[in-house]
Amino acid sequence: MRATNQRAGRTATEALTILWEEGFFESRKRKASIDAELATRGNHFSDAEMGMALMRAKHLTRSGKRGSFEYVQKYPFQLEQARIHASAVLGKES
Repeated sequence: MRATNQRAGRTATEALTILWEEGFFESRKRKASIDAELATRGNHFSDAEMGMALMRAKHLTRSGKRGSFEYVQKYPFQLEQARIHASAVLGKES
C-alpha cells in the first residue's frame, strides 16, 4: 500500500517524470534506488521497461559503465516551463 501523499505513475516514463518533479534526481541515483523508491509508491516495472524509460528520459543523464549507471537530472523541474510545454503539446496559446 502506498502513502496517500505520494503520486504514482501508470507507466515507467510517467513514474520517472513524477520523481523528477519531486526533486528525486537532484543527486545521482542508481537503478536499484530508483526501483526501491518506486516500490514504496506501489510501482513495480520490469527491468526492460524501466531501462528503456531511463534511456529515453530527456530530463535525465546517465554516467558510469554498463551495469553500474547512475542517473541525475540535466536541469531542475520548473512549474512554469511545464505549463508552457503542456500548452504547446495541446496546441493552446497562453
